Amino acid sequence: MALSLHRNPNPDAWLFRPMALAVLVILSACAVPPVQAPVPSVPLTAAFAQGGPAPAAAQALDSAWWAGYGDPTLTALVEQALAANQDVSIALQRVIQARAGRDAQDARLWPTIGLQASASRSESGLPAPVKQGLPDTRALRAGVEVAWEIDLAGGVRAGRDASSADAVAAEAGAAGARLLVASEVARQYFVLRDAGERLRIVQALAAAQRETAARVASRLREGQASAFDLDRARAEADALDAQVPSLRTLAGISQTRLAVLLGRNPSVRVTDDTLSYAWPERREIATGQPSELLMRRPDLIAAEARFAAETLRGSEARAQWWPKLFASALLGRQDLRLNAQDLAPVHFSNVALALAAPLFNAGRIDAGIRAQSARAEEALLAWQKAVLVAVQEVEDSLLVRTEEARRGAALATAVDHRRRSLQRAKSLQREGQIDLLVLLDVQRSVLASELALSDSRLQQVLADVQLYKALGGAFAPASASRAMTSATERTPP
Repeated sequence: MALSLHRNPNPDAWLFRPMALAVLVILSACAVPPVQAPVPSVPLTAAFAQGGPAPAAAQALDSAWWAGYGDPTLTALVEQALAANQDVSIALQRVIQARAGRDAQDARLWPTIGLQASASRSESGLPAPVKQGLPDTRALRAGVEVAWEIDLAGGVRAGRDASSADAVAAEAGAAGARLLVASEVARQYFVLRDAGERLRIVQALAAAQRETAARVASRLREGQASAFDLDRARAEADALDAQVPSLRTLAGISQTRLAVLLGRNPSVRVTDDTLSYAWPERREIATGQPSELLMRRPDLIAAEARFAAETLRGSEARAQWWPKLFASALLGRQDLRLNAQDLAPVHFSNVALALAAPLFNAGRIDAGIRAQSARAEEALLAWQKAVLVAVQEVEDSLLVRTEEARRGAALATAVDHRRRSLQRAKSLQREGQIDLLVLLDVQRSVLASELALSDSRLQQVLADVQLYKALGGAFAPASASRAMTSATERTPP
């Protein structure tokens, strides 16, 4: 159904007053309700189960958490990756797209204004008497055209707010990309350092085993050792040498992965992995409450924004049942010539007001409403699942940190004891009080303990990195809250 009203030079007031009254009634009845914040499907506890009481020396989350390790090389690599990584750049381009979409939706609330200009000329070539009825003409026209869809039902405003929520989701996605890149750079960096440290341990022990094998060979020539002892000593040295290629492979793969994260050529080494490395000390980290994750983790903020966007698009879909009001106007000036006679320039205008309302569409609008309601419910379920996964990741990271710290302390004590026992075993073996097999067993136990201690140190720092990632890396909760309030809790004007 469509009703069109055209303004003439003498409009009747009674024609517009009922229309204005109807517009006011519809506007008052069709305000878009604000989106309510979603609620987790399972109530969150007041504290993390694995967190325990926060130590007095616990460090609050910092947006540049990687700098807290006190490693200039790591800090430089992370900052370079954040500036050059392609995934971060892609996420920033999505932010630009989302903001542009928001601006385009916002522009629908405003009138569009354009210019029109035309020039026409018609000559018939007929005799002058005939031209009195069919004159030659030349017309020059110029005017301003205004068109406006008046948002009676709030559908355009709901679409605008949905696009604003999309922009919030894109911004949170960009923050999530930065967090992911920073944590992955830290992870690959520590893996690279661990591979280098384990490689030095293995090579040092292999050199010691070769020295032992040389002594056994000398004793064999003197008749004080057997060929079995020599073969056993050489086999131990060969077994250690066999571990070197896999460690070099791990270091090389970490180098290429770091290069890709930094946007560099993978054929060029990123950093020197041959230097000795001192593992950072364990730090206490303030985890806060589980509910703080909702406004701190970028993925949860993005999921909540997507839920808000889909809910608002549901309001936009329901607005299709309400009438639509269109206003248009064309104002201009015309210069006309008839049969070589210039007429005085005249002004012209054309103003129209149209009302359109759906009567029958075979269920198309209702189907769209049902589909959009399902999308909103899907987004809500995705957000609720993401909340549970976020809490799980924090709990797992805290558990790994606690247990790895205990394991590392026990391994450090074991390494000290076995190193002392190795020194005694070497002295006893030189004095002939123990045989070579005992010495080789002691050397093997030292190697296993040192490699296990190096792995424990790696797992501890990786658990720190994972915890920072699980906590959200201090993603500006205040600004996120303001953005979500603007996008999802604003009552349209």
